Amino acid sequence: MTEPTWSLQDAKNRFSAVVDAAQRGEPQWVTRRGRRVGVVLSAEVFERLRRLEKAAAPPFNKLLLELPQDDQPFERVPLRQRDVDF
Repeated sequence: MTEPTWSLQDAKNRFSAVVDAAQRGEPQWVTRRGRRVGVVLSAEVFERLRRLEKAAAPPFNKLLLELPQDDQPFERVPLRQRDVDF
């Protein structure tokens, strides 16, 4: 089965149909100039993906424990100060 794909213009013109299909659990791909640039998902699917992503993220304390614990030098990234008007 092919995945539903809409050109950007068609998705704009038929947005209600795109959203209705997404609500039925059918992700709707959107293309621009023949390339996939986005997908419309139901809010339920999107929230489930956000929960999965958050659950997979390491806890902050684990990140802190992974910091180097020695006194060896480390590479510093050169940064430019921001211009601030006071």
